[in-house]
Amino acid sequence: MDITQLILDDHHEQRRLFAILEQIDRGQTGVLSVIWDRLAAFLELHAQAEEEIFYPELLQVGIAARRAGRVEGETLDAIHDHNEIRDAVAEVARHQVGTDDWYAAVAAANSANSDHMAEEEREGLTDFRRLAGLPRRHELAVAFAAYEARNYAGVQPVDKDPVGYVRAVEQNSRTTANGSLSVGTLKRN
Repeated sequence: MDITQLILDDHHEQRRLFAILEQIDRGQTGVLSVIWDRLAAFLELHAQAEEEIFYPELLQVGIAARRAGRVEGETLDAIHDHNEIRDAVAEVARHQVGTDDWYAAVAAANSANSDHMAEEEREGLTDFRRLAGLPRRHELAVAFAAYEARNYAGVQPVDKDPVGYVRAVEQNSRTTANGSLSVGTLKRN
């Protein structure tokens, strides 16, 4: 088991649920509603699991490999993306299920999520596979699976300040290359 594969599996499920929504008749609002509710909860649970388990480790292995700048940027961008996805999900809730506005909001959430997944698959997951050994990826996969299982009913969406998030990881980090992630030098997204 590998955390990068679990994250990819979650991404596949997110894409599948968005595709299901596109294939349901707009008059079946009850079905659209329950599928959307499942997807919205899953998007947040996945984001929280990454923020709790994956990104702190990505930062640590990047620092150890002297790639702090790269993984810092990826993490800042990912937290920013998660906030955009949360905002898009909240926008869907403002519209009556099955209306043109609801579909437009769902499409915007799909777009924000798709952009995030593509970046993460191209950057963070690839870097992590290169920098972290399989035993560590396995250990994190167990923690990730357990986190999602414990919170299967969903978690409360909470936007995070990307720089504040990285600073908190820095303060809680077990090891760093030079004691700092150099967050103060980064511009806010």
